[in-house]
Amino acid sequence: MQTSWVPGADQSGHSVHHLPYGSFTSPRNSEPRLGVRIGDRVLDLCDNAEDLAPEGPLRAALRRPNLQGLLPLGRESWDELRTSLQRFLTDPAKAHDLVDVSQVSLHAAFEPADYVDYYASEHHATNLGRLFRPDSAPLMPNWKHLPVGYHGRAGTLVPSGVNIKRPSGQRRTPDGEIVFGPSARLDIEAEMGFVVGAPTALGDTASVDSFADHVFGLCLVNDWSARDIQAWEYQPLGPYLGKSFATSYGAWITPLAALEAAKTEAPEQDPRPLPYLTEKDRYSYDIELAVTLNGTTVSRPNYRDMYWTPAQMLAHMTVNGASLRPGDFYASGTISGPERSQVGAFIELTWGGKEPMKLDDGTERTFLKDGDIVSITATARGAAGTTLELAEVTAGVLPAD
Repeated sequence: MQTSWVPGADQSGHSVHHLPYGSFTSPRNSEPRLGVRIGDRVLDLCDNAEDLAPEGPLRAALRRPNLQGLLPLGRESWDELRTSLQRFLTDPAKAHDLVDVSQVSLHAAFEPADYVDYYASEHHATNLGRLFRPDSAPLMPNWKHLPVGYHGRAGTLVPSGVNIKRPSGQRRTPDGEIVFGPSARLDIEAEMGFVVGAPTALGDTASVDSFADHVFGLCLVNDWSARDIQAWEYQPLGPYLGKSFATSYGAWITPLAALEAAKTEAPEQDPRPLPYLTEKDRYSYDIELAVTLNGTTVSRPNYRDMYWTPAQMLAHMTVNGASLRPGDFYASGTISGPERSQVGAFIELTWGGKEPMKLDDGTERTFLKDGDIVSITATARGAAGTTLELAEVTAGVLPAD
């Protein structure tokens, strides 16, 4: 196992086998800069650019305030930088004082171009089908033939720590009245998000086997959902205002290369997907999530249970010739497993609000109240027997105006 000169790093979820990227400010620098987390410290890539990369595009990218300069350089440059970082952080001759993570403020790690959200969990889709269509088959006829998704609003992606104002909108009351006002059924969705780096031209496609060539890394996502607004608006075109008010993501982006040890066999697919969705090496990631509401852990989903893989989602997103741009972002949809304790949305956990959650403070919840705080955390296997801790997604609920 590689040993870092950073105190405590080897025993943490942020060893040299992880090295997530983020944009930060600190008492030393008031302007955002790109950094890498190592243990409880942050390595400033701008200050150390000359030691980490030769003169050229890669070094220039390290002097940008976020990942936007690094993303379009592609897998070869990403891997070159990762190797350089690991060498630098394990060379005692390079040891110097780093910024303590408690002293930094985090900013948007990338500049979102487009945002697509999927519906890739069979367990989640089945649960919602049973809730919404109890007299019909839970899955729609197309669901096992393609990854169902919708195009979201990139401008409402926000990093962890930004509190979310309760959205208002049009909804139908139980007695059929059409009203406008704050959502009364505000929910969360625990998801995984993928940051696209290498672009494609309009009209080209990204094959199902080119996932690792185009996707830089991943992070946790909370796709906030106003279920009452969504229920009234979504037919026949799907989610709109019930989803587009905010989506939170982890502010440190874990590179795909850090998750090699977390790869696991993806669930079997029946029927066999069409050729453009058939992978030569089909895999998912064994990532254990925990959803916490006001300090009470209410659910533990695992990403390995997702029916559609991130590679299939990428291929489907581009099969019609839609281009990829650096900073494009797509999310998995709610991560849910086969047990009630493994679901990633409160609408499932409380079965449509009929079975309240009991919290450690003695209160109960169906959907979110103003002042509630939701956190999503996750761990995964890393190289050399290490454990990776993905950046948490935490935000509170603010009242509507």
